[in-house]
Amino acid sequence: MEVSVTLWVLTIVGLAALIAVDFFIGRKPHDVSIKEAGIWTVVWIALAGLFGVGLLVFGGGQPAGEFFAGFITEKSLSVDNLFVFVLIMAKFAVPSQYQQRVLLIGVLIALVLRAIFIAAGAAILASFAWVFYIFGAFLIWTAWKLIQEARADEEDEEFEENKLLKAAERRFGVADRYHGTKLWIEENGKRIMTPMLVVMLAIGTTDVLFALDSIPAIFGLTQDPYIVFTANAFALMGLRQLYFLIGGLLKKLVHLSYGLSIILGFIGVKLVLHALHESGVHVPEISIPVSLGVICSVLIVTTITSLRASKKQAAAEAAAGKDDAEKDSVEA
Repeated sequence: MEVSVTLWVLTIVGLAALIAVDFFIGRKPHDVSIKEAGIWTVVWIALAGLFGVGLLVFGGGQPAGEFFAGFITEKSLSVDNLFVFVLIMAKFAVPSQYQQRVLLIGVLIALVLRAIFIAAGAAILASFAWVFYIFGAFLIWTAWKLIQEARADEEDEEFEENKLLKAAERRFGVADRYHGTKLWIEENGKRIMTPMLVVMLAIGTTDVLFALDSIPAIFGLTQDPYIVFTANAFALMGLRQLYFLIGGLLKKLVHLSYGLSIILGFIGVKLVLHALHESGVHVPEISIPVSLGVICSVLIVTTITSLRASKKQAAAEAAAGKDDAEKDSVEA
């Protein structure tokens, strides 16, 4: 799809305006209710839907299909990010009323870093077609790694600060408590970071690690930088509200990693087939409608099986607790 500089500028200005409105509404620290999170989650998804419809009207079915496939894929991968966000919030003991501000700034940092990744990825793919092989192999390897992690016992998992974050803490120092929403304070004549800034950097930089699989994944669905960027932007900008909306449901999505591994593996195969086709090998290519159907089907099945498994586990734990109580009563 041909995208003019004017359209790029208008899109970025429009997204910036939406972010400004979101920031203005949530500027006052407060506990986010399920109702508020639900309303804004619907708003962001509706805005993404309207954008996709706009692509359909002005660009045709191909760009619109690529956008929706990319948006759904990035959104599902972003849900997996929420598990780590929960660990980060617990690690830094972020007060509930400040969590929305932390997520907003953290997501903005992630969006800027992803834009850089997307620009670099688009330039590399335009110059070196063989990179599709690397992206495809990487996604297949990531899919297998996700399966292994899903089988492992992760109950004692904790967030570990990356080297960049540790270096920043050593360089500037960190206050021993939160000071409202302040990012820097003066202490003993020295300017130091507050835990608020540290946790924002933790969320923003940690998302870069997730971008290592999500960016190749969406490039497997479309090579249009405009669609890649907008799909990422809409998926990320609604992440803050989604965190508060389904935070309690995350533990119930026990099969999510399996579903994401299937999606990443599928896109990896799609990338390899595309690379072979570009090299002159006569192989079938997977169309966008097929990709969209597979992605949606996997997510639906994964959600249903996860909720059923969680329900059975809860029933088993309740039965075990009842048996223990009866045993204690008899012994008493």
